[in-house]
Amino acid sequence: MKRIVILGGGTGGTLTANRLRRSFDERDAEIVVVDHDADHVYQPGLLFVPFGLTSMQRIVRPRRQQFRSGISFRQAGIGRVDTGADRVHLDDGTALDYDVLVVATGARLLPGETEGLTGPGWLKSVFTFYTPEGAVALHRALERFTGGRLVVNVVDMPIKCPVAPLEFCFLADYYFRRRGIRDRVELTYVTPLDGAFTKPVCNRELSGLLVDKGIELVTEFNTGTVEAGPAGAGTAGSAASGAPGGRLISYDERVVPFDLAVVIPLHGGAAYVERSPGLGDELGFIPVDPSTLQAKARPNVFAVGDATDVPTSKAGSVAHFEGDVLADNVRRFLAGQELLAGFDGHTNCFIETGFGKALLIDFNYGTEPLAGHYPARLGLPLLRQSRLNHLGKLAFQQFYWHSLLPGRDVPGISSAMPARGKTRPRAQAAAGARGHR
Repeated sequence: MKRIVILGGGTGGTLTANRLRRSFDERDAEIVVVDHDADHVYQPGLLFVPFGLTSMQRIVRPRRQQFRSGISFRQAGIGRVDTGADRVHLDDGTALDYDVLVVATGARLLPGETEGLTGPGWLKSVFTFYTPEGAVALHRALERFTGGRLVVNVVDMPIKCPVAPLEFCFLADYYFRRRGIRDRVELTYVTPLDGAFTKPVCNRELSGLLVDKGIELVTEFNTGTVEAGPAGAGTAGSAASGAPGGRLISYDERVVPFDLAVVIPLHGGAAYVERSPGLGDELGFIPVDPSTLQAKARPNVFAVGDATDVPTSKAGSVAHFEGDVLADNVRRFLAGQELLAGFDGHTNCFIETGFGKALLIDFNYGTEPLAGHYPARLGLPLLRQSRLNHLGKLAFQQFYWHSLLPGRDVPGISSAMPARGKTRPRAQAAAGARGHR
């Protein structure tokens, strides 16, 4: 019997385990998932917690219950991986040998890497919504906030769900307008990028939304230091009262003042990767073949989701689309067959824009987000705000628990980015037609 060990029981690890369980009889393969805690968090829901649109109770479920029958779950920390010996050493002193290893431990937040970020103002005037604790604390702070300078800052890329900080800005605009205090709040989005987003087409659309909503955009800002204001600043309109607030200071000494800061910290791979020679890169992510998801460390090591170094967004949809390809390639590897270069970088994201509307984008390694519909001509509108996309984002939570995590095939949705339903620029469409002659 072969043993497949999956490190990480989040989105990528869970759906991969469930897909592999469907592929292998229990007599042929043992599947073991290792994770350090017992809770599975629906991470897209963290965006809504600060605004009181959902609660932690509604987005957390027991991790064990998300696995199909026949999958073993070990709740333990990971000490290190010895790829030469095909062995994982756990924090409890035990070890797991494997025939195939799947790394799915995602990305971790590293707030301590930014000077001052976790200082006296942490979770008082400086917050993040990327953790359950931070999202809940930020909800309380927003309830008390009556005016002043609210700054949303991305410290560096890559980060999980790159559009989420922009979504926070759009929802903050909606939230303060609903409370009737938007005219007393200055909203600023501070990013290390040269625009609102990495993809030029999306950058134009999202930058326009920032302008329309009166949200200032500060670009190419590389945060070096976070100086928090005094306790209580940022929760009761310290700017209006004249009390000193906090400051973001870039490495080139530019300054952005704030009363309340929402910071997305530096991200890196799981800590054990650094203790596992040859497994990861300098950031702790796993270098893989971007099409097969086989790790460069060893042929019997694969990676999925945020843990990889693939040149696309660290988003849940990526883990979803990777899962099908990865499960098939693990099966092929154990059967001694050639791997399929089946992952094309397919990514899609709902972008909440407030007032009950959302955008949807769909792209891959070689194709920019295009207008049209997804997944076909009669699908959801792309690159256009609509109520339908907002409802789609809300409905995705049930899809996540009942279809995506269980590893079910969804009719009409595949790992490859669909071409049908999209409107390509005339020059690009002509080039594509010539290429298929």
